[in-house]
Amino acid sequence: MKKKMLFMLINMNIGGTEKALLNRIAEIPEHKYDITILMLEKYGGFLNAIPDHVNVEYVHEYPEIKGMVTNPPRWTIWNLIKKGRLIRVINFSLTYGLSRILKNKSIFFKYILRNTADIKNKYDVAIAYAGPMDLISYFVIHKISAEKKLQWIHFDVTKVGFDLPFAKRLYPEFDRIYTVSNEGKDRLVHILPELQSNIDSCPNKISSELILQMADEGDGFNDEFDGIRILTIGRLSKEKGQDLVIPVLAKLREKGYKVRWYCVGEGNSRSAYEFLIKKYQVEREFILLGAHPNPYPFLKQCDIYVQPSRHEGFCITLGEAKVFNKPIITTNFTGAHEQMEGLKMGVVVEADAWEIYQEIIHVMSKKLRNKIEISI
Repeated sequence: MKKKMLFMLINMNIGGTEKALLNRIAEIPEHKYDITILMLEKYGGFLNAIPDHVNVEYVHEYPEIKGMVTNPPRWTIWNLIKKGRLIRVINFSLTYGLSRILKNKSIFFKYILRNTADIKNKYDVAIAYAGPMDLISYFVIHKISAEKKLQWIHFDVTKVGFDLPFAKRLYPEFDRIYTVSNEGKDRLVHILPELQSNIDSCPNKISSELILQMADEGDGFNDEFDGIRILTIGRLSKEKGQDLVIPVLAKLREKGYKVRWYCVGEGNSRSAYEFLIKKYQVEREFILLGAHPNPYPFLKQCDIYVQPSRHEGFCITLGEAKVFNKPIITTNFTGAHEQMEGLKMGVVVEADAWEIYQEIIHVMSKKLRNKIEISI
């Protein structure tokens, strides 16, 4: 009989966590496991990438409570007042206030999930895969029946607003807690030493064969540019660091280098980055390509890959870039040195525009020397 395994996450947005899940599922023997993905919302560019044999379910009540989870409490209170729901205003305010006073977020989650039914099926393994996302961690522990429950941590817990009091209360209820890098494990153990024996690392999976196959299936660049192409992949957000490299490109252009910088990804910082692109007058050279479910043709065709993230847990795109044996420049986030170990054409720098600029100059000079030697 197949074992029943459930992964829970927010949605199937085009991102590293979601890609990591798809890669991991591809490694799980279909004949041994009956896999379910449980999402808070039906959304994301990777929805169609979920294999046919995987069951997909949703928390149908989430749209009603999403605002309470994602918005400031005053917004929820004001909306309830406008609807004339004064009793709910009182209940919400008291519950939220009590959870803050006692530093126990579980009180608040229990209240907002009070009308959400427990998941009917019983599983052998249930995994809170979007960690740290506290609502999902709570949901897996209190709303799902499973023989074993696992917490997966994809981010640097020292950088993402990790709720330590909540973790101290809830994480002991998980059978195992996994981080996606050894450095990430060390940082989690440092703040939760009492759970050291239950914390381990499990790097994200990268399928080189599939990546190379998909690289031949898309079109990639179509602007016929014949200079140096630099590529960055990631959500457009401050933690991914694209704002660091816009002035770097401006400096390169000022020095006369024939170069364009392409960014694959979408996010809530697009308008801010568009402002910076105009400010540094690189509208023709800094190209926001938007989200692409298949970014691998761009990786295959680029000359240099740069990952300017301020923090990561295990950078999926960095691992994927390594498949193509291109020069890689990455910032020094959690797990970066682990991922770059043994890579001859890779270097780790600090999240600093000047350091990134200098290393790009070094790499471009080396590429130019190689071209000259080949032509001779």
